[in-house]
Amino acid sequence: MPGVIPYLIRAYCDWIEDNKLTPYLLINTKNAGVIAPKGLDANGKMVLNISSSATINRNISNDTISFKARFQGKSREIIVPCDAVLSIYAQENGEGMMFDNNKSNQEAKNKGPNFTILD
Repeated sequence: MPGVIPYLIRAYCDWIEDNKLTPYLLINTKNAGVIAPKGLDANGKMVLNISSSATINRNISNDTISFKARFQGKSREIIVPCDAVLSIYAQENGEGMMFDNNKSNQEAKNKGPNFTILD
């Protein structure tokens, strides 16, 4: 079963653009599978404008976000695994959502619920 994060990214992206705002992603560039221009990140993080007007062939699948965009005057293919997305937000007002994509937290979640019985 796919995780909920790609569904939330799609929903927030639609909601942000429907309100005539600009959707931005904060990504972890150190995550395996990230294909983004080198040298434009800061401390392993990068902000990407994923608006319809700034991207070509944007696709938000259950695994990755992919599109073409211009960086320093050159068209580049960008691929971001959904588990590399740290947040999606509207550039103009900061409204959005942060994601906890910490691998150890994901592994803990996969182990099942942690219940405590109270008397």
